[in-house]
Amino acid sequence: MPISFRTRPALVAYLTCGDPDLATSRDTALAAIDSGASIIELGVPFSDPLADGPVIQRASQRALRHGTSLMQVIGLGKEIRRQSQAGMIIFSYLNPVLRMGLANFSVALQDAGIDGALITDLPVEEADDYLCEMRRRDLATIFLAAPTSTDERLKRIAEVSRGFVYAVSRTGVTGARQEMAQDAQRLVRRLRKFTKLPVAVGFGISTAAQFAAVGEFADAAVVGSAIVQIIESNRGREPQTVGEFVKELSAVSSQLSA
Repeated sequence: MPISFRTRPALVAYLTCGDPDLATSRDTALAAIDSGASIIELGVPFSDPLADGPVIQRASQRALRHGTSLMQVIGLGKEIRRQSQAGMIIFSYLNPVLRMGLANFSVALQDAGIDGALITDLPVEEADDYLCEMRRRDLATIFLAAPTSTDERLKRIAEVSRGFVYAVSRTGVTGARQEMAQDAQRLVRRLRKFTKLPVAVGFGISTAAQFAAVGEFADAAVVGSAIVQIIESNRGREPQTVGEFVKELSAVSSQLSA
């Protein structure tokens, strides 16, 4: 299923669903879309999020205390789809997906109108069954490409990715950083040899300046921890404050494309 980027660079906005509650997550996602986000990553809270920094870890813990499940996150996506045609993917660790079952998962995504998924800890080398079920229902499959990946592995990731390729800007966990690693630009350049899909850069993007820097060489930037931090710090005003932040970043896209 094609995922369209509304701007260049496009903004991919990540939310930990269920923090502080599902209704607020829905309203915040819609506010981000209205403010210029091209794609929403619906983060499924997980008890042992190995790739996530402390901000998203705290959000996951809060969401899990409320009992937020993968099926509830998919239901949230279905609610959002009724009001928006923006790109939307499930962002999850593998365990909840396996518990649901790969076929059940892909059917549920299709029914909800969700475009696809990014399973953070599913190696491309072990993804054949997952890819089969997702292809059967024309769903996007996004994989993470790291600066440490070999060219052979990048080629494989490019071959099986649909929608876009997610380039990890640096090794380590998610979280805001003051500077963008030069590794990101080199990685995007390497990926371009193997795919014509859009390339989105994520991990550590938290300011308009960083968003603009990524826009010089990538098609999109993924902003996660910065948005989750805003949600954590602005209880009762989550949609408004996230919308204002997304507007700041969206203004960068307008300037770069002018």
